[in-house]
Amino acid sequence: MIAFVSGPVAALGPDTAVVEVGGIGMAVQCTPDTLSRLRVGEAARLATSLVVREDSLTLYGFADDDERQTFELLQTASGVGPRLAQAMLAVHSPDALRRAFATGDEKALTAVPGIGKKGAQKLLLELKDRLGAPTAVSAGVPRPASGGAASWREQLHAALVGLGYAAREADQAVEAVAPQAEAAGGTPQVGQLLRAALQSLNRAR
Repeated sequence: MIAFVSGPVAALGPDTAVVEVGGIGMAVQCTPDTLSRLRVGEAARLATSLVVREDSLTLYGFADDDERQTFELLQTASGVGPRLAQAMLAVHSPDALRRAFATGDEKALTAVPGIGKKGAQKLLLELKDRLGAPTAVSAGVPRPASGGAASWREQLHAALVGLGYAAREADQAVEAVAPQAEAAGGTPQVGQLLRAALQSLNRAR
């Protein structure tokens, strides 16, 4: 298992970071919040989880070990694969997920694309005692995202499309959170904007 990768960031995409490790570029699938903390050319250390399939090897990257452990625990529930587990972490922090499972919060789980009411109830039954109790302080301190309006808009739009929303819905959600992004003074957190955008999409349903 590859527990982490460490090295300069060679490239960033809508859902992928390429980290140079010993002269090899490792492509790592990350949430928008994790990607927003990375900068091309700067050193990064990502906790990772390698998912092996018959036809692929996919490396998922996380800001810290807590996120990685939560990602792996989520997949112990039937019907939860790596993409859904990553989508859950794109919408909620590990501590928010622990709180949702501890309190039986169906609404928090149905905010994740791909999880309906019945699916949320099933997950609550399966994972209630596996994630542990919420902590007082969430691990990790986000760094401000770089760039101006174009960068956060592109990242957010790509993240929403990647989660399964149509381009038109993604456009509407980006516009809905634009005031919140502008209020951040030019340094919006893409992860926070993604959560707000998902809430606006759920209200529109």
